[in-house]
Amino acid sequence: MFNLRPAKLSDIEDLFVLSQHYVFISLPSDKELITKKIKSSVKAFKKPSKDISEDTYIFVLEDLSKSKVIGCSMIHAQHGTEDEPHFYLSVSQENKFSESINTGFIHGTLKLGYDTNGPTEIGGLILDPNYRNNNHKLGKQLSFVRFLYMALNKKRFKSTIHSELMPPFDQDGRSPLWEAIGRRFLNMEYHDADLLSRSNKEFILSLYPSDTIYETLLPLEARNAIGKVGADTQPVKRMLESIGFKYTKEVDPFDGGPHYRSELAEIKPVKELQSLELSFGQEVEKNDLKNYLVSLEESDHFNAIKVSGIIKSGKLLTSMKEVESLNFINKSKINVIPL
Repeated sequence: MFNLRPAKLSDIEDLFVLSQHYVFISLPSDKELITKKIKSSVKAFKKPSKDISEDTYIFVLEDLSKSKVIGCSMIHAQHGTEDEPHFYLSVSQENKFSESINTGFIHGTLKLGYDTNGPTEIGGLILDPNYRNNNHKLGKQLSFVRFLYMALNKKRFKSTIHSELMPPFDQDGRSPLWEAIGRRFLNMEYHDADLLSRSNKEFILSLYPSDTIYETLLPLEARNAIGKVGADTQPVKRMLESIGFKYTKEVDPFDGGPHYRSELAEIKPVKELQSLELSFGQEVEKNDLKNYLVSLEESDHFNAIKVSGIIKSGKLLTSMKEVESLNFINKSKINVIPL
């Protein structure tokens, strides 16, 4: 059985092990930095800051049979401020035509922009590779727990939700767009620039090209990477699109990964949030079963679980009595979103 909950300091070792599987700035392979992030998250869950840009919420997925954290996901309450702008490249087109020779072109263009009053960002979704491709939809649980929490705590977040997706990298793990633009103007490795940008945005504004960049001047590999996602990220892209997120025609200035957005109120699971009563002991036809992500209405501590059942007459009917171990008892008032 699996439980979704806020991260706590006792999760440091498990999260450190998880960080070894991936190169993620949001979950660095550094116990001191992980500790700092967890402390900040614990504080945010307890009480949001006056400046919500300081608040990052870390959720973990725990395999209760092993008492082990096997995944995490995050919400950054505001991405883009006066001190730390959100940078992006606008993807557009420019028409050129010569009447004297009756010839014209449509050029793809890129232009650096930034936002100092940014949206809420979702990211940092990591799942232990050993738990992929299972029947529990663990990756989806990690993703949707953020929508459940935001639906229940809308005042803590901005009205627009933002997501940045990973682009394709070449066989050597390099970003074609970075090699074509970033390396030439910033004179550093991609991962070094990405890490530096978490604490220093000034170098981007000072060194990155500020004028229009014509895609036709870039190598084919770089052009093909703009606004695209890697094979591992395709399921995330499809999931976001299925619940209302749309490509903004903006991409990461370093690697060209696409940016997706939706209004919080228009995200499908947020719109479909229901307050129901949990009812056990119901024999339900397997063909009628659907999966839901469920949290308790009256609880001092947020956590969520996947429950299979059917909704009928204001109740979620299920035979999953094992959830009682997590205080989900018969006739509990619950918050429910489809999974």
